[in-house]
Amino acid sequence: MKSESERKRVTLAITGASGAQYGLRLLECLLAAECEVHVMISKAALLVIATETELQFSANSRQLKSQLLQACGAESRAEQLFVHDREDWMAPVASGSGAPSSMVVCPASTGTLSAIACGASNNLIERAADVVLKERRQLILVTREMPLSTIHLQHMLSLSQMGATIMPASPGFYRKPQSVADMVDFVVARVLDHLGIAQTLVPRWGE
Repeated sequence: MKSESERKRVTLAITGASGAQYGLRLLECLLAAECEVHVMISKAALLVIATETELQFSANSRQLKSQLLQACGAESRAEQLFVHDREDWMAPVASGSGAPSSMVVCPASTGTLSAIACGASNNLIERAADVVLKERRQLILVTREMPLSTIHLQHMLSLSQMGATIMPASPGFYRKPQSVADMVDFVVARVLDHLGIAQTLVPRWGE
């Protein structure tokens, strides 16, 4: 096991776009990689998770932490996981002096995309992303929407110009996926690659 000082620290926000499986699988992989993960799940995301999976998560952060650890089969990794409420302004992710160096919004709703692009900071997810941008750290947005309006595209361009990485949840088919899980792993593997975290979910091209 890695010591606390050796762990990569990542903020993970799961918002209300379809594709909750991407965020949950990413959390599972981050914990398995011994990362310290700070998680925020929006109210809309809780509804989407209940709709798209068999999981029913609590809005209470303490109960949610236990449920996430169980869903990820990571009960022994409780010290790596920190779950924050949407208005927990004392959380490390709310300040540049304490926030992790990388943040992933997965999946990222277009509403969250818009708020981040405009610097709204109306809740902890938006504030955490604002912190990452102002501190010139890594921000990855796994968008999942179609078709894209001009507003969506303009916000994506603005965020890209600010240094964010826009990674639409677009699984590849050249490896002939046999299941939904294979397609989820394709996207999660690309996110892990960008985070610099070793992964064995999907071989890189040419391997």
